[in-house]
Amino acid sequence: MRVFVAGATGVLGRPSVKRLIAAGHEVRGAARSEDKAALLRSLGATPVTTDLFDATSVREAVAGCDAVVHLATKIPSLTKMRSKGAWKENDRLRRDATRNLVDAALAAKAQAFVMESITFVYANGGESWLSEDSPINLVWPPLESAMDAEKETKRFADGGGRGVVLRFGLFYAPYAASTIDTVKMARRKMFGIIGRGENYFSSIHVDDAAAAVVAAVNAPGGTYNVVEDTPVSQEGYAQAMYDAFGLGKPRHFPKWLGKLVLGGPSKYILQSQRVSNKRFKEATGWSPQHHDVREGMRSVAAAMPGKKA
Repeated sequence: MRVFVAGATGVLGRPSVKRLIAAGHEVRGAARSEDKAALLRSLGATPVTTDLFDATSVREAVAGCDAVVHLATKIPSLTKMRSKGAWKENDRLRRDATRNLVDAALAAKAQAFVMESITFVYANGGESWLSEDSPINLVWPPLESAMDAEKETKRFADGGGRGVVLRFGLFYAPYAASTIDTVKMARRKMFGIIGRGENYFSSIHVDDAAAAVVAAVNAPGGTYNVVEDTPVSQEGYAQAMYDAFGLGKPRHFPKWLGKLVLGGPSKYILQSQRVSNKRFKEATGWSPQHHDVREGMRSVAAAMPGKKA
């Protein structure tokens, strides 16, 4: 297939481009600078200069492609995440850019449109497993744009193509800025457990997420959860990181302090989301290499310099 990837140089885009090419696809990637264009060429992709917020530019970039993969995001750093204003560009990428990409994909008569979404949109599930049909509860305004992007993907499907929404769990990888920052915080004992830490976390190593992107290009249309096989508790997630890096025991912080420090994002971080990947595995044969975050964090630590405390 000829595949256009928006967000091709991002944390998920880079490994996805590599895997798409390895799978035999011809990849075009959006690049906004010569440095990023050079990166894409080094991966074997063809860079395309385009403005995702300009409909004409996007249509020209997508013309002739069989599939469009939208992985473009602008997630704020941990220190800025509590500010609603810091999410504005991410909201635009999910709303305006997705609309332009869907229009372009329809004009190109593409077969598939793959959209990156998130599992944080689910309502608190307690001990129960959550499927793609579980209730949605948008507890923090920046989550709303994810659902807007999903609606745009449905519009592509209504036009006759395969619209595929991938709801990813919490990303981590040795090359992900969020993971690097979290490890730095853990070394200073600033990353810990909020409250009792019994709520479930569903996560995914970025390499496994990239493998899911490749599988999604040929997947039946629909919405799929892309998470590890075995979700862990918030406490289990923190302990997995501390164990992998030899940092001892994570600290417990009172829930009120976590809410004060994290602000709005605490509303979904403190929810319990025990998410199932069963539907995607059955539809595509995909399976994560890292079955839970304990395995995943050990591989992260092995790949990062100075892994021990």
